Amino acid sequence: MPMNYDAIKNYLPHRYPFMLVDRVTACEPFKCIEGLKNVTINEPYFNGHFPDEPIMPGVLMVEAMAQISGILGFISEGMTAEDGYLYLFAGVDKVRFKRQVIPGDQLILRANLLMQKRGIYKFDCTVHVGDTLAASAQVMIARQEKALLKL
Repeated sequence: MPMNYDAIKNYLPHRYPFMLVDRVTACEPFKCIEGLKNVTINEPYFNGHFPDEPIMPGVLMVEAMAQISGILGFISEGMTAEDGYLYLFAGVDKVRFKRQVIPGDQLILRANLLMQKRGIYKFDCTVHVGDTLAASAQVMIARQEKALLKL
């Protein structure tokens, strides 16, 4: 079920410059998802990280893994963000960075479902550039009603 940026906006509340998934290339509900993030020199964080040697911050690769996981959570439950829910970052374990990501790279984001229980999901995630592993992590997300966030 390939999805372009406009379709992804139905699942994620994020927008530029914090939307870190450009395309979904494959998805099996309750199993796995794959997507892409094109890294360009126009990304605002490259102004300071680092001006003479731009490197994508590792924390943003972890966020991209969480975002692709959130899309799979919505698709698996047959919902979109318009149904009044968000998937919030709930935890991360086993984070490893193996390769620097620089402007011009295309990230291949993958998330495989490990566990799902009462709106909490755990995924085994990777970020590749071509065939090279750039980062990996186990990511947890939790479904939350938007109404409960407005206290």
